[in-house]
Amino acid sequence: MKIAYKHLIEAIPSRPSIEDISQKLFQLGHENEIHNDILDIEITPNRGDCLSVNGILRELNLFYDIDFNKEVSNSALDKLALNFKNKAEDCCPYISFLHIEVDEIPLNYNESLESYFKELKINKNNFFADVSNFVSYETGQPTHSYDYSKLQSDQIILNLCEEPISFKTLHGNEINLSGENLVFYDKNESVINLAGIMGGDMAACSKNTKSVIVECAFFNPEIIIGKSVKYDIQSDAAYKYERGVDPNCHDYVLRRFLKIVEEHTKVINASIFTSNSSLFSNTKVAFDNNKINKIIGTNLTQDKMVYYLNKLGFQYNENNLITVPSYRNDINSLNDISEEIARCIGYDNIPLNEIKINSIKKINQQIEDEHKLKNFLIENGFYEVINNPFIRDKCSGAIELDNPLDSNRKYLRTSLKNNLIDNLLYNERRQKDSIKLFEISNIYKSHSDISSERYLGIIASGRVANNYLDFSKKINKSFVLNILNKISPNVEVVHQDVDRKLLDSKLKSDISYVEVKLDNILQNNLLNNIENYSPRGFIKYKQISDYPSSIRDLSFAIKDISKYKNLEKFIKGYSNKILKEVFIFDFYNNEKINEIKIGFRFIFQSPTKTITDKDVAEVMNEIINYSTAIESVSIPGLD
Repeated sequence: MKIAYKHLIEAIPSRPSIEDISQKLFQLGHENEIHNDILDIEITPNRGDCLSVNGILRELNLFYDIDFNKEVSNSALDKLALNFKNKAEDCCPYISFLHIEVDEIPLNYNESLESYFKELKINKNNFFADVSNFVSYETGQPTHSYDYSKLQSDQIILNLCEEPISFKTLHGNEINLSGENLVFYDKNESVINLAGIMGGDMAACSKNTKSVIVECAFFNPEIIIGKSVKYDIQSDAAYKYERGVDPNCHDYVLRRFLKIVEEHTKVINASIFTSNSSLFSNTKVAFDNNKINKIIGTNLTQDKMVYYLNKLGFQYNENNLITVPSYRNDINSLNDISEEIARCIGYDNIPLNEIKINSIKKINQQIEDEHKLKNFLIENGFYEVINNPFIRDKCSGAIELDNPLDSNRKYLRTSLKNNLIDNLLYNERRQKDSIKLFEISNIYKSHSDISSERYLGIIASGRVANNYLDFSKKINKSFVLNILNKISPNVEVVHQDVDRKLLDSKLKSDISYVEVKLDNILQNNLLNNIENYSPRGFIKYKQISDYPSSIRDLSFAIKDISKYKNLEKFIKGYSNKILKEVFIFDFYNNEKINEIKIGFRFIFQSPTKTITDKDVAEVMNEIINYSTAIESVSIPGLD
């Protein structure tokens, strides 16, 4: 997020340097870079309250005296007679509409508004859209303006749409909505706004718009998350709504909006409509300075802690409760409060205490054994995967995080299985026919107490391997168990056949999954039974193509056996940007006639497009011409 230094120091009388502000933000956990007089700040997903000038000023209030007195309109506002129906109150419990009608559209902007476009090098659109963008930059609350003259009536309906429907954005792009979407309709049930993402072309403002309805809403982040990516819409509003906005700011934001309009033109009419399905209640956390000191390793007084919290907008009362400001949706527990105190002190300023670990040798041995196990599995054709340990759905024994970075993934997984199934299906959809994957990770469970155990998960399906010895063999339970038996025939294993009927898959090959406690393998020196393989080399990551692959087979006859190596060396050494893999799938040595027959499989795929038969034919013709030029090498059946 980019914020102009000029717009910060306007509210800081002491006028610190941009470098000083940058260092203070680093202490508070906000990584940033300085580009000329612009601060480019990295805001973590749980701190949506910082995505504005006001949000950063609230943080800096810990260090400086901040002037928060932005002028707002004090005009008396009539009640807007708007026929609004909220049919999705769970998704939008708080919403307000401000009707503004002006005499003339201003030709020029005052210094404050003009500075926003000049400092950040942002293009202007139309007056009301420009004011909306500026207010969002300043307050962190997105608003949306409808051209009042283009609305079919005073009726606006907010509802969840579950049917496919076409929607034209205010940028003129036609998108097809599918699945569940929160949308605003007019009385004819035409979509005028994809809520929290982008308005529609039907009621969009223009440079001549003089009468608008300004929408200011709180949307549940879960209903917004992922929509801008799904429909390929660049939306600053969605970015903020996904991270959570202040549900208690609408009156301030709309009066700030109106004030900016009043500074530029004469307002003929202004009226407001508010619809709240529930009363907002601030989160309250029981305060305990002794626990906080224990959590962060300090010895601060209660007065010092309360001072820090007050500077950040929290309130302490005599009942020993901390009231969390409405814009801090990431604060729910004493652990969160402790983190706020730690930020105020500065993590680098918290005293260091020596930790004595008496089992370094044991830990090092465990690490060495894990590497040995991984290398063994890799040598046997398996690939390691590392999955996100956080999941969407709660299951028995799952631990729920108080303050997850992603509100859609707030539980710790209790098994590796589901993630590995997803990995397998991902590879199958990309036409991989021999899939052997493993993961080693901690599993956390909570019943009477929290427990943590390290597990090995293995999943496999398809061909045993892409070579002529194993090409026709299929992976099954015996194959997977035999791999583990090479480590120890006595290791306790939980084997599961995964039912494809429960998956989004049309394949019929067996899926074998095993999960075993790592301690069962590492204890009793079981790994001494296997050879300590070393990696054969560093494999650089290559992006996986989403385009389909194409397969070609060639069978060669070699009458002079001494020429076999020449053919193999040429084909395995042949390189082309669309040739992804080559392997021998068939080999037969006919000793009676002293002839070798060998079959090669060629797999083609492009990272940028769907390859054509012509693309493949050009490569195959080159391979055929070079191969058949080798003495005594021929392709039976080729004219």
